[in-house]
Amino acid sequence: MGVNVSVVAIDAGNSKTDVALIGEDGTVLSTARGGGFQPPVVGVEAAIDVLAAALDRAAAELPAPPTWSGHVSACLANADLPVEEAELAGALESRGWGSSVEVRNDTFAILRAGVDEPRGVAVVCGAGINCVGMTPDGRTARFPAIGRISGDWGGGSGLAEEALWFAARAEDGRGEPSELARALPGHFGLDSMYALIEALHRGAIPSARRHELTPVLFATAAGGDPVALALVERLADEVVAMASVALRRLGLLEEEVPVLLGGSVLAACHPQLNDRITELLASRAPKAEVRVVSEPPVLGAALLGLDRTGAAPEVHRRLRAQYV
Repeated sequence: MGVNVSVVAIDAGNSKTDVALIGEDGTVLSTARGGGFQPPVVGVEAAIDVLAAALDRAAAELPAPPTWSGHVSACLANADLPVEEAELAGALESRGWGSSVEVRNDTFAILRAGVDEPRGVAVVCGAGINCVGMTPDGRTARFPAIGRISGDWGGGSGLAEEALWFAARAEDGRGEPSELARALPGHFGLDSMYALIEALHRGAIPSARRHELTPVLFATAAGGDPVALALVERLADEVVAMASVALRRLGLLEEEVPVLLGGSVLAACHPQLNDRITELLASRAPKAEVRVVSEPPVLGAALLGLDRTGAAPEVHRRLRAQYV
């Protein structure tokens, strides 16, 4: 007799995938971790194969083979548009891991992990930036969040690019003087922005290492540099703009509601950033409660699955207790 899996929970980001198999009573039957989920790079089927490998490892931990008759709740990076969610849902359905499948952008997993009911707004700032909101009646608020063409500004990668731009102009005289002109090349052991520009341009420093400059930007801002501080404050403005728009779309601006912050940049809790976010949001949504999400996103994917299956509140509580 197989093990009855009620929810197959998947949280798949660009760098890693977490899966959890959940029983009818909310018990976590098994978990596993896999590689990053990057359909734009490797194609949809190859990306789904990464999920399959993680699910195989989770299934191998069970005392008997799973029945795969439950609900698949997949929160996936690169599922930025409804058309992409539909495409990925179809690919998952073909694998036969459940009798029903729901695909959401992975930002929804962070939001649901941080709230006791599916109600609130989350802003995530890691490599990029995104925001989603949801209410118990199924309404959602979201943005395309695919870069500058969808109006986005910020994220760790964007901040690093901005810091380089201002530092280059500070050194050559086109822009305002800034300590960034010393701090950014100094991080790589170089003595000038010119040297850093050459190293990045010619590949002596891989482009992928640019993300290392985001913490340098925040440290420079903390030291009082006006240019760096202005970038940090602009990011706070962007976070609040996204959150307040999502709250307005859902009719929650005047209600007590959680606004959750996630992703590596916001989870670092830089005072210049997070304190400003709280201050600015208080003027737009005075009853909102701002906090950083500490719960793992795969919990959010599992809770969304339980929401979909109509599980009782005690089942939700039992599941959450296993991640505390």
